[in-house]
Amino acid sequence: MKSNLEEYNNPSLYDFENDRYTEDISYLIKWAKKTGGVLIDLACGTGRATIPLAKQGYRLVGVDIHEGMLEKAKQKSDNLPIHWVTQNCMHLQLDITSKFIYMVGNSFQHFLTNEDQNQLLRSVHYHLEKDGVFIFNTRFPSREELLQPAEEEYWRNYTDPSTGLNVDVFTISEYNSLTQIQHYTTIRRAQDGSEKRTDIQLRYVYPQELERLARENGFKVLQLFGDWKETPLSSKSLEMICILQKEL
Repeated sequence: MKSNLEEYNNPSLYDFENDRYTEDISYLIKWAKKTGGVLIDLACGTGRATIPLAKQGYRLVGVDIHEGMLEKAKQKSDNLPIHWVTQNCMHLQLDITSKFIYMVGNSFQHFLTNEDQNQLLRSVHYHLEKDGVFIFNTRFPSREELLQPAEEEYWRNYTDPSTGLNVDVFTISEYNSLTQIQHYTTIRRAQDGSEKRTDIQLRYVYPQELERLARENGFKVLQLFGDWKETPLSSKSLEMICILQKEL
């Protein structure tokens, strides 16, 4: 079975393609102001959402399973109050608890089975203080998102900073309605004729399914939004922002 981490094996390229996304940062800072204490960033990658909060003066623990991504994060965060930890988020063994744990970048979709999702939420629950909050986002399973044709679609073009080559990026997606898993292939074609393909699988979850999942793992759903600006969730939403509170 192939690893589901192929897309993260080039941390510098990952940063180049994703670091401009900052829509979640101000929302996380708003909650950090409410909760205080040490914050825990799960599936933190290279620190896209960890480092900005540390620069605001918050102490953080950044957790990820991918050592290469964490090594890049360490290089970017000298002298910041961040403790980087290599662990599987389903089996956290941290020596602290927190009032605020978050997981952004749609990382929740990497937990592909019901048991994976349960183990993640149990692990988060154990590390949250009483009434603590867990915030995460996931792509919303809309018709447009799921029913894409299984053929190449153009995504973007850029100049690779490591090679100077122009790169065209294409994606192929195919949704399995039985498993609720979308299979993505990303194709990066450089102007010298070289090509790199990576595969990833992402699980989708529906709002009512999420309500039950939260309740069965000791949480209540405080809010579900359609974006980081707190737009009400609708059938036209592209993502789902989930705010859960530890209840039991």
